[in-house]
Amino acid sequence: MRYDNYKENIEELILSKIREIEEKDNIKVLHAIESGSRAWGFASPDSDYDVRFVYVRNKNFYLSLRENKDFIDWELNEVLDINGWDIKKALKHFHKSNATLFEWSNSPIVYYTTDEWKELYDRTACKYFACKSALYHYYGTAKKNYYDYLCYDMVNYKKYFYVLRPILACKWIEEKKCPPPVLFDELVNTVLEEDMKAAVEDLLAKKVKMSESEKGPRVEMINKYIENKLEYYKAIVETMEDDRNTDWDALEEEFRWMVDSI
Repeated sequence: MRYDNYKENIEELILSKIREIEEKDNIKVLHAIESGSRAWGFASPDSDYDVRFVYVRNKNFYLSLRENKDFIDWELNEVLDINGWDIKKALKHFHKSNATLFEWSNSPIVYYTTDEWKELYDRTACKYFACKSALYHYYGTAKKNYYDYLCYDMVNYKKYFYVLRPILACKWIEEKKCPPPVLFDELVNTVLEEDMKAAVEDLLAKKVKMSESEKGPRVEMINKYIENKLEYYKAIVETMEDDRNTDWDALEEEFRWMVDSI
């Protein structure tokens, strides 16, 4: 099967799954996107599809005295990984300036979205981005993946991008004070130092031809760059002031508006 046809069939399958979720769980999906390596732009030939969505239920669900589940895990297999968050959970995480949720909001691969979601994000949710909490998230992600996977003689090249991307996200936040783009290429083209671009482009060219588990020799130039950046951003994040938006009123108003609109 040609890749274009395969891609089209996958997108049709994902949309059909979203409709199936809506019907079986009695929800309305507000926003459904691709997350992970496909959205970041460095998927391997055998990468799965990481579909994430935000949904809302009818008002009676939220008026219940019982504690109800605020997420849906729908499907996990070798091709599809689909799960979503309730709108109440999502708004709570916007209040925390959850970096992953901002990535969902700005993913370059959108399978389905609604005017309600666009209005909520543009009007209110985007104002809850906080530089310190986002930088802390990306620094922590880079540090963990580096020491877990890249300090050996033979390493999985995909893991380099699970470290380089959050490091460049830190650099974007430091310089631009706004959510970093999801696409790795945009980060590379905008904030990566010129003397590192050739090494990173060469690594990416090798990586996209490799399977998920395949390994190659450690790249010392990139390891040294990573170690320097980890040390630098550790110092930055420890001295930054907390800039989170602590207001709840705007998010609660959005929640009531969203539930009333269903």
